[in-house]
Amino acid sequence: MHFTIQCVDKPDSLELRLATRPSHLEYLKANIARLVLVGPVLDGEGKPRGSLYVVDVADRAEAEALAANDPYARAGLFESVVVRPLRIVFKDGQQVAG
Repeated sequence: MHFTIQCVDKPDSLELRLATRPSHLEYLKANIARLVLVGPVLDGEGKPRGSLYVVDVADRAEAEALAANDPYARAGLFESVVVRPLRIVFKDGQQVAG
């Protein structure tokens, strides 16, 4: 089942994000089989202001655990995290569902 995980960074937390990034990337690599799409959400100046994940996991509890165990979350980077189910209709230029 697919879920989006939308994270918003706390204000003035770019230094924390940058310091935590190496462990965050290692965490993502360790969970790569569950990741459909992951990347930073940028502000108007092109600086990271949050993260967006699209994950393929068994259930909401697994999506929430994946989000909670990310080094960014464990470091207290996020002011909010929202997990929602997603039905993918188009992917990579192809319709995959009706």
